[in-house]
Amino acid sequence: MTPEDFIDAYEAALGSQSWEQVAPLIHARASVIFSTGIVHKGKSAVRAAYERNFAAIQNEDYTISNVHWLEQSDHHAVYMFDFHWSGIIGGKSASGAGRGTAVLVKEGRWQLLAEHLGPKPV
Repeated sequence: MTPEDFIDAYEAALGSQSWEQVAPLIHARASVIFSTGIVHKGKSAVRAAYERNFAAIQNEDYTISNVHWLEQSDHHAVYMFDFHWSGIIGGKSASGAGRGTAVLVKEGRWQLLAEHLGPKPV
């Protein structure tokens, strides 16, 4: 798997709304900052946050686009990207979008070490 393949796998795993699909892609020491500014440190905290989202958003469609690679080596990769999601929350259509930065590490396989999601500038 290449870092580019990781992004495709991560996008598909998030779209599946299944932690079992996402878990192999998340590093044990992962930290994720959602657009709300809340920090989730460690794989168990990231799992809890993702599972809350999966439960809250039904039929979610999640896409990653406009990937810009900042750094790639044999053991780490850093990229910026746009994201968009849509789905059903409380019976009503909902959607959101923003920009993110992610750090990947390769320790046997590529995994997400850090992700920071933020709003998309107007």
